Amino acid sequence: MPKILLSLSFILAAHTLFAQKALTKRYPRDICLRVIDNAAEALATSQPGVYRYYSRAEFKRYLDSLKTTVNAPMTELELYRKLKPMVARIGCLHTDLITGANYKGWLDKSPNLLPLQLYCDGNRAFVVKNYSTDKTIVPGDELLAINGKSIPEVLKLLLPAIPADGYNQTMKYRALYHMFPSWYRSVIEVTDTFALAVKQHDREVLITVPAVMKKDIAQDGFLKEFSYPKQLAFEVTGNTAVLTVHSFANSAIKRGDQQFKEFMDKTFEELRQKGIPNLVVDLRYNTGGSDVNAAYFSGFFFDKPYRYWDRIEVTDKIAKKIKGIAGIWYRKPVLKDSVWLWQKGKTVKDFDFFEVQQPSPYAYKGKVYVLINGFCMSSCADVASVLSSHKKAVFVGEETGGGYQGNNSGLMPGVNLRPTKMVLTVPLQGYFTAVDPKINFGRGTMPDYPVKMTINDIISGVDKSMELTMELIAGQSRQEVAISL
Repeated sequence: MPKILLSLSFILAAHTLFAQKALTKRYPRDICLRVIDNAAEALATSQPGVYRYYSRAEFKRYLDSLKTTVNAPMTELELYRKLKPMVARIGCLHTDLITGANYKGWLDKSPNLLPLQLYCDGNRAFVVKNYSTDKTIVPGDELLAINGKSIPEVLKLLLPAIPADGYNQTMKYRALYHMFPSWYRSVIEVTDTFALAVKQHDREVLITVPAVMKKDIAQDGFLKEFSYPKQLAFEVTGNTAVLTVHSFANSAIKRGDQQFKEFMDKTFEELRQKGIPNLVVDLRYNTGGSDVNAAYFSGFFFDKPYRYWDRIEVTDKIAKKIKGIAGIWYRKPVLKDSVWLWQKGKTVKDFDFFEVQQPSPYAYKGKVYVLINGFCMSSCADVASVLSSHKKAVFVGEETGGGYQGNNSGLMPGVNLRPTKMVLTVPLQGYFTAVDPKINFGRGTMPDYPVKMTINDIISGVDKSMELTMELIAGQSRQEVAISL
């Protein structure tokens, strides 16, 4: 499963005039309906997880209801805002819809972003950072409304448009924390002014601020991906080691001049040699990457053979396409009990992990604590669910954004929704992790010790998950000393 690049609005471009014309062109109602039908057909015939969390009948009812709202000619942007929630509703974080190339680049050349970073908690939103020229808005203030829409109304529009696995919400709220201005622009409106209702000291004030350009407010982790000099880090302090894995993606790891398997072998060999009894594995914000790396990593926590994936499914249409040149790399799927099962690759190893896995010779035997949050996705979520299922670690933080039972990903071509310039990303493989299918259905891996952040924690920079983990380790150590005495 390739690392998800959370391009959470539209793709970057250069030809701004073309983009402007493309996004303001109106398509007749019948064309709009045809585009919607084409998107639904592409999902139904090629995406194996369309009915994973909602039945075929529920999907059809939603589709029919959506089409009744198309009453007049629409621009591509208006049609995008209709289709985006439908695409997100199937519960697959790898299935996405983007507008025509060039539009995001055109938007980024003018001020149209809300100059605030927000933390959303339920139906409320709080200011984390203020990038506007009006400095009367301070961190901790509650934002009540934007341009006449209350925050509950805004969230009612935004949350259904953000893709996540199953019924998960933690990923959606994380996405808003890091990308709220971009999501607001893409889903609700493009504007150059924001009239804000702000709660300050138990009174409501009205403040109007001008929009800003992305280049003037984007920071590491806000409207930009996190940037790490090294994706892998390891540190030992006393009787506790902390292993941070920012990514399983080879491309990102190699940019830091690191080799995944070499790093992990050396790390776990050191843990064994030093006899470190406690290991904290920080997987927060690990959005996935190579399944080869993720499966290899899981082996360090087992002392006997285990299952990683249970199976990979594809649709009838995709199964029948594995022929000709595709047969060089892949074996033809096998039909079993009316389900097409993907087979081990001929020349690639990406799909080998539904076979029994072997433990690492450097398997760790101490106490393991894993930190997770809503941006643990894709192959990272697979690792979390397998370790959780086998009770190989104590989990601290919040529910993973990736599904406990697996996801839909693998081969992910783009489908052009003609005559518009929109592109629909359609994952062709449905992954099922080797866990109990009745546990956490439609959810991610759940923490054993949930950690709820507050706006005050965020402003003060408190890492409550790490603090709680260290308290658990200290408590365990005290208990072991008491028993020995």
